[in-house]
Amino acid sequence: MEALVSSNDVLFVLLGAIMVLAMHAGFAFLEVGTVRKKNQVNALVKIMVDFSVSTIAYFFIGYSIAYGVNFFSGAEVLAAKNGYDLVKFFFLLTFAAAIPAIVSGGIAERAKFNPQLAATFVLVGFVYPFFEGIAWNNHFGIQNWLLLTFGAKFHDFAGSVVVHAMGGWIALIAVVLLGARSGRYGKDGRLHAYPPSNIPFLALGAWILTVGWFGFNVMSAQSIQGISGLVAVNSLMALVGGTLAALIMGKNDPGFVHNGPLAGLVAVCAGSDVMHPLGALVTGAVAGVIFVWAFNQTQNRLKIDDVLGVWPLHGLCGAWGGLAAGIFGAKALGGTGGGEAGISFMSQLIGTGLGVCIALAGGFIVYGTIKKLVGIRMGIEEEFDGADLSIHKIVSTADD
Repeated sequence: MEALVSSNDVLFVLLGAIMVLAMHAGFAFLEVGTVRKKNQVNALVKIMVDFSVSTIAYFFIGYSIAYGVNFFSGAEVLAAKNGYDLVKFFFLLTFAAAIPAIVSGGIAERAKFNPQLAATFVLVGFVYPFFEGIAWNNHFGIQNWLLLTFGAKFHDFAGSVVVHAMGGWIALIAVVLLGARSGRYGKDGRLHAYPPSNIPFLALGAWILTVGWFGFNVMSAQSIQGISGLVAVNSLMALVGGTLAALIMGKNDPGFVHNGPLAGLVAVCAGSDVMHPLGALVTGAVAGVIFVWAFNQTQNRLKIDDVLGVWPLHGLCGAWGGLAAGIFGAKALGGTGGGEAGISFMSQLIGTGLGVCIALAGGFIVYGTIKKLVGIRMGIEEEFDGADLSIHKIVSTADD
């Protein structure tokens, strides 16, 4: 019976890892459809190579920092419990690799290729697992302090803050240090529109991410015994809430409509196991509003050229998700109250704030250092020609 449970757990987590791995195709096509045609090849190559670099960084460094586990043992040892420890690493790697995939969308069309790979290695090897260890492995006693002080630890079931807010706030720093794309803003400060190059690809990317997200959330239980239909339906309700809110706020704009479900899903990750489906619906709807409003503010008023809007989508909606878990997870609003572990809004507030601060500091150190040493932005002529020709020496379609 024990062997059967172990093998079922391995299959469960492996399927989750595969579903989240597939989400990286979603990141790729969301970016391909959003950037101008001369940067489509670069978007595809970045996501694939970033994932590979992330794997090396997380296998040799990051996973050990977060969980104190390494794989420098014989294969016979690693295969114990049907190789559960290995598939758990695979699953959590797909989360870690989402950090550079998120950043990629913000810095698109003008970032150098090799310096970004170096940033990916440091972010996934050091910065991300530092906070991952605090939130998910009780490092530095911070979770215990929150438990003693506020009666509950910081709760982030599937990574609204640990993954998405971290990625979004790191991306904000990278985008600001890079500066806007050439010609994006006129001398009078007026925004020049760079419309998406391919709405069907954008929609395909959004759909792949949306479907894969059920692996992201449901399989975060990391065991077959922990599987919960509540997590699945809460994810469903949040994506619907995000879509409809973005439809209304975005005035039928397809870019907003297809990012709406992603905003809702980002926000529900943290509390998907403790909310009532109605709470998840509201959480998703608020996230849809936040995304559309913040995207417009970022581009038009703040003059921050975040190409895919990854700071509003992942940074702000992720932070909202951390807080929403503390609000809608409460029994008074139909939530579970966090069960034995409990749920506390103050713990959520402090944990979310800590994640944002670490992301900002880590992003500034990594991108600030690389900018000073080798530069992070393509030359003016390279940017004009497009990253496809300048970096990869080929265009996306032969008829160009």
